[in-house]
Amino acid sequence: MKMKNDDYMELDFRDNILQFPLNRRDFLKRFCGGLVVLFTIGDAELLAQRGRRDYPSDFNAYLLIGADGRVACLTGKIEMGQGIITSLAQMLADELDVSIDSVDMVMGDTDRSVWDMGTFGSLTTRHFGPYMRKAAAEARAVLIELAAEQLNVAISKLTVEDGIVFEKGNRDRRISYAQLTKGKIIERHVSGDVAIKDKTQYKIMGKSFLRRDALEKVKGEAKYAGDIRLPDMLYAKVLRPPAHDAKLISVDTSKAEKVEGAIVIRENDLIAVLHKHPDIADKARALIKAEYDTPQAKVDEKSIFDYLLNYPSEKEIISQAGDVAQGAKLAAETFETTFYDGYVAHAPMETHTAIVDVKGNKATAWVGTQRPFAAKDSIAEALGFPAEKVHVLTPFVGGGFGGKSPHQQAVEAARLSKITGKPVQVAWNRAEEFFYDTFRPAAVVKIKSGISDSGAIVTWDYQVYFAGDRGAEHFYEIPNYSTSSYNARGAHPFATGPWRAPANNTNTFARESQIDIMAAKAGIDPMEFRLKNLKHEQLLTCLKTAADKFGYTPAKPPSGRGIGIALGIDADTFVATIAQVDVNRDTGHVQVKRVVCAQDMGLCVNPEGAIIQMEGCITMGLGYALTEDIHFEGGHIIDTNFDAYELPRFSWLPQIETVIIDSKDPAAHGGGEPAIITMGGAIANAIYDAIGVRVSQMPMSPERIKAALKNG
Repeated sequence: MKMKNDDYMELDFRDNILQFPLNRRDFLKRFCGGLVVLFTIGDAELLAQRGRRDYPSDFNAYLLIGADGRVACLTGKIEMGQGIITSLAQMLADELDVSIDSVDMVMGDTDRSVWDMGTFGSLTTRHFGPYMRKAAAEARAVLIELAAEQLNVAISKLTVEDGIVFEKGNRDRRISYAQLTKGKIIERHVSGDVAIKDKTQYKIMGKSFLRRDALEKVKGEAKYAGDIRLPDMLYAKVLRPPAHDAKLISVDTSKAEKVEGAIVIRENDLIAVLHKHPDIADKARALIKAEYDTPQAKVDEKSIFDYLLNYPSEKEIISQAGDVAQGAKLAAETFETTFYDGYVAHAPMETHTAIVDVKGNKATAWVGTQRPFAAKDSIAEALGFPAEKVHVLTPFVGGGFGGKSPHQQAVEAARLSKITGKPVQVAWNRAEEFFYDTFRPAAVVKIKSGISDSGAIVTWDYQVYFAGDRGAEHFYEIPNYSTSSYNARGAHPFATGPWRAPANNTNTFARESQIDIMAAKAGIDPMEFRLKNLKHEQLLTCLKTAADKFGYTPAKPPSGRGIGIALGIDADTFVATIAQVDVNRDTGHVQVKRVVCAQDMGLCVNPEGAIIQMEGCITMGLGYALTEDIHFEGGHIIDTNFDAYELPRFSWLPQIETVIIDSKDPAAHGGGEPAIITMGGAIANAIYDAIGVRVSQMPMSPERIKAALKNG
């Protein structure tokens, strides 16, 4: 695994495939009949270099066509609300020429699917999708070959529709996929020379489909990890420290041990109370007396930015061209701005939950996680089991946003199950969720820029501290620029990690705010200023499309209209957002009235699903832009619930209008994160346009807006 310096997990599957122990023979034993198409994402040369010439290169299978005609999509990806349970089925059905209703999604089951790095980074559709489509195309070709043999018809004279192969012009000469695969295992390896379909051949991709999980979720029938019930299951409540750097000095569990039916476990660092009723386990845990040594806090949410700027860090130059110093000399006006962004929690609806059942030398786990195979390895390590003795199943996950990549709760449940010999559930309460969350890191961005007399950007010096470099590079026409990122491990007082479009929210907020600062000084409308300094084809299309949808008319800022613009790129998708706000000068309250968002995401597999994701991003973006901010003192997290940590409410929701560009790009790009990155910048610029003062720190809370007004 490689970790980029923005703490965002960028997994190298070529390293991880070496850890997958399953060979082809063992894999095929899982299936009793049908066509199994084998695929590899591995690098044979890399494997050979590492002395693994005997390692099987054909262990990945993405689909199984059963003797009943059903098609199983076998994937380590999981469904956490992003909609891939539908879009992956669309891709598979279209490439295989079957009805989407005949596709069964088998997701996040480590015994039925093969190793997968995890579900994050808007990678499923754009990275996993092409491999799965290739496997489906190969399966279709294999089945047509088999049909040609059975029907005694040339392959060129056959076609497929809804899983039926028939002779062109003679539908009586036909045979189904089910008939072709019945009663046998057909093992085929992807040959590499079967082409996937092009856009003109799609019948299912590009059309809107109702999410396959919609009804069961609306009706309350969907199963999450916390819904799993096993015979004799115990609920565990674990003793937690008051702060991340606290050390346990003493503990007295005697009162908890007197609670009828309670089991108190202490194993090294793990102290827990278990009971067949969760409320009694919770009350018993409260009876434990524990004393901790908690060091004095050195930093809080107010001093964190100076702390980070003074923390020893390494500079990485991301990109550069020309000479920024020379560019500054050519500038008629120069600008130097510092932007700040605090810690933000994932705050998923479902807290971290796992049920683990250890029986002998085997363990079965139901885990709410974005990385089931990583959870499998962690559980195996904690139990001292070989990985193949651990089976992880991933039910629906109730929100992740990057925060359910860690799976501490699964390890805790596994250890307790092994000790008690019974199934154990560990479900964090909201305070535990906040305490153990891997927050989006606090960050500082420093920008020095300059424009000519005509309003052309001539110099750009961008330095981001601790957010990471995703989204840091600009896309404007600037002859002299430098982009640098500063990072250091151990700088934060608690764990940080990826948060929906990690780093890009912070970087887009800073970049697009600076663009508007220059436009205002030049006396140029922010839209016209961007058009003047932008030649990026996709972003220009998005910007003009959003402006047309919005009915935008130019005006010198601040116009008093409360309109803000922001552009961005994430997951290979291009986004333009225009927001309109009302600002109450007395209270500092911001009401976002309208948001128009246009994005070019290449091939849009399920437009309805993409729109839902865009709307979700826009709604979630209101939170990080306006209210979400973790309060802390050293390793002590002050926010423990939503009374202090304020998420967007229904009353906040603006009129949301989305446009998906009919892209020329045939490849499908990310859709789960891009629309969120522009919300901070668009709202910041809209606030300035409304009241003529700029807030340079997110969240742009009422207190900060009132302070900005007071300071002029």
